[in-house]
Amino acid sequence: MKTVTAIKTVIIEDEKPAARKLERLIGLFTDLELVATLNSVEEGVDWFQKNPHPDLVFSDIVLGDGLSFDIFEKIPTRSFMIYTTAFDQYTLKAFKLNSIDYLLKPIMEEDLRKAIEKYKSFLPSEASYNTLEIKSLIKEEKQKLSRILVKIGYNLKIVQTEEVSCFYSENKIVYLQTKDRNYPTDFTLDELQEVLSENKFFRVNRQFIVSSDFIKNIHTSPYFKVEMEFQPEEEITVSRDRVRDFKEWLSN
Repeated sequence: MKTVTAIKTVIIEDEKPAARKLERLIGLFTDLELVATLNSVEEGVDWFQKNPHPDLVFSDIVLGDGLSFDIFEKIPTRSFMIYTTAFDQYTLKAFKLNSIDYLLKPIMEEDLRKAIEKYKSFLPSEASYNTLEIKSLIKEEKQKLSRILVKIGYNLKIVQTEEVSCFYSENKIVYLQTKDRNYPTDFTLDELQEVLSENKFFRVNRQFIVSSDFIKNIHTSPYFKVEMEFQPEEEITVSRDRVRDFKEWLSN
């Protein structure tokens, strides 16, 4: 009979109620074995220096003494990461640090279940994945950002990327545009370009990333100009050096 190896799991969370809830939820999965709950960057660095690294880490991002990213910038790990956070302005950086998913608080059992299933989907059939490059396994996942959390005064709103007609930069702030209005984000266009779906979004110039789903018209004379169903007042012109790539992107 083949022995099923438990998935060694670590929690990094400085809020005790949140840590207890996540411990309880993880306890519902018989194939997960919780080996440690860590509460700070300092404790995390110390633990990862002295112990075998786990298969899977659930980590809050903002801790009392810094960001959990600081742990793994000091102690590189091959563990898979699932980040848990109340805000996702750090999501793009999370994608660069072995992250396969992120969960917005409060964490629901069904969301946790889906994240664990996603983790399992990256594993090869034989238990030899520690010899593989994790970054190559999660490369495609990095290129897809499905939702963005934006702030409206003291309120938060989740915007699905499928609702966004374009992202644009104005006065050093990047906005996303929907049919209802625009929203400021905490991202740069360069960061967004790394994680948005390449099939759906294209960087037409230094100021705009547009969505193929909302292109209303394309004027080819004298320059390539893109008219979106929902767009800011600024005219969207395709940079000359991007026209050929833009045509190829449209035809795919």
